[in-house]
Amino acid sequence: MDNPKKTFRANPKRPGNSKRGFRSAGFIALLIIFALIVIAAYGQSGTLKTVSLTEAVNASNQGQYSKLEVNGNQITITKKGDDHATLKSYMEQNATLKDEGFNLNTVNVEPKPASSAGSTFASIGISLLPVIIISGILFIMLRSAQGQGNQALSFGKSKARLYGNEKDKVTFTDIAGSDEAKQDLQEVVEFLKYPKKFANLGARIPKGVLLVGPPGTGKTMLARAVAGEANVPFFSISGSEFVEMFVGVGASRVRDLFAKAKKNAPCIIFVDEIDAVGRKRGSGMGGGHDEREQTLNQILVEMDGFEQGQNVIVLAATNRADVLDPALLRPGRFDRRVNIDLPDRKDREAILKVHFQKKPLAAHVDLDALAAKSAGSSGADLANIANESAIIAARLNHKEISGEDVTAAFEKVAIGPERKSKVMNDREKEITAFHEAGHAIVGHVLPDSDLVHKVTIIPRGGTGGVTWFIPPEDKSYHSIVEYKDVLARMLGGRIAEEVIYGLDHVTTGAGSDLQKAAELARDMVINQGMGKKLRDQVFHIDDGMMLDRLVHERDYSDETAKVIDDEVEALITEAATRAREVIKANVEKLKALKDRLLEKETVEAEEVKQLLKGTAMPKAAALY
Repeated sequence: MDNPKKTFRANPKRPGNSKRGFRSAGFIALLIIFALIVIAAYGQSGTLKTVSLTEAVNASNQGQYSKLEVNGNQITITKKGDDHATLKSYMEQNATLKDEGFNLNTVNVEPKPASSAGSTFASIGISLLPVIIISGILFIMLRSAQGQGNQALSFGKSKARLYGNEKDKVTFTDIAGSDEAKQDLQEVVEFLKYPKKFANLGARIPKGVLLVGPPGTGKTMLARAVAGEANVPFFSISGSEFVEMFVGVGASRVRDLFAKAKKNAPCIIFVDEIDAVGRKRGSGMGGGHDEREQTLNQILVEMDGFEQGQNVIVLAATNRADVLDPALLRPGRFDRRVNIDLPDRKDREAILKVHFQKKPLAAHVDLDALAAKSAGSSGADLANIANESAIIAARLNHKEISGEDVTAAFEKVAIGPERKSKVMNDREKEITAFHEAGHAIVGHVLPDSDLVHKVTIIPRGGTGGVTWFIPPEDKSYHSIVEYKDVLARMLGGRIAEEVIYGLDHVTTGAGSDLQKAAELARDMVINQGMGKKLRDQVFHIDDGMMLDRLVHERDYSDETAKVIDDEVEALITEAATRAREVIKANVEKLKALKDRLLEKETVEAEEVKQLLKGTAMPKAAALY
């Protein structure tokens, strides 16, 4: 088996680098050859000046020359006062200087034996230069074409990365929480480590395990832990890496991936985000010849086709199991489905301990309290909180991570970073204070709302201020009265502006609140069956298939759509009325909280509770 570290380590001698080095050397060689040609041409143009024989004889006899060198019929002339030859002339063949009329008493004559070797080599060299240049260019072009040919041949090869021999393997003990998921996957490890134990009892090794859960819950980490526990090769690839713009490439890569896996069996193939290639067939514009569908067909054949008995298990991860093709989900392909949910309070504390384990955490930091406040956070969110805590502590030059650092990191991750540089005038600050105080009072008074955790008029993230509510405990279910209190709480900011400044002076600060309220009200009616006229009826529209929404009619009539709109409007109107009654009955408390926000900008939970002590719950705001 190949060393998997070669997959990650940058190798300066790998083929890609050698080709680039060769091309650079070839380019430099071409430049050198071109320079030699220029020099040779310049040298040819810069040779000795040729004079006529008659002119040379007259000048020599007049004593203008100091030396004549005779080489065959060529005369090289050196003028007086010059150490180098400057002229040349030619005699007739087999003639002498005396025959040509030179007075040998006025000049020094040096006969030089004829040698044609140098000129011959020079002539041959000049003649071969074009051949050498053309040959070099052709050689470089052929090498380049060969490299492109190799790339073309490897285009259909799988891009899966092979793991398995790392020193720092991930095991189940490295993963906090997800006990049920780890228990289900432990059996997969047993299959891979002791296949004969199951085969002797007639048990069939599962072909595939589908990991389903929200983003950030650790699906990929669990897959790597399975490979680390079983100590087998682990091929990792993303679903998007199968599909290319060229027909047949995805299917070819699937064949190549499974061929490599079978050679390394027993092993694991991990396909991350399998919904990129495993969506329901027949929903694309390409019909049956769609490249993605061809790739999916090849995956189906490889997982449960004619060839049986291969000890290869496919792990796949997705957060959109509802859009996967039914043929992919059937037993025999993905035999098991492991649901990985968001961690509960106990698991969140364990995850936080893992991520703070190698960080200098102060002894007074209460991770259990942080786990209680971070309901709904994924493992990735908790890891981000731990990392942000270390960053904040380092920025403030702390020797260890304090509770204030952890709190600041948690708030930064949960509601966004503070934007203290954003400047608001006094009027905007007052409107923001009334707005956030309206949220806080409605949420505090209504009995089924969550607890107020913090109120601030410091801009955070994309908001001008924040009123933060945290549930006292984790909840799996929500009732109609809870949702209605949440709707009223969402509209509390807009209604506070209306009560204080008048209906015509409300601002755009409630835009996000109104949008979220409309989404919640519509979800209550069409997905949860919580309408009055349409109670216990759902009208869910699958948003996973765009083409279905374009070409298929909705499952309800126009009259029903009108009733749904009326139900949503009734929920919003009722929520606004309840919020208005609460705020009108507690205007003095609203103004007191507003004043404290303008003074301190941020008011914590205990202080909010003290300021709002004695608030009244009007009968008109109660649900009947």
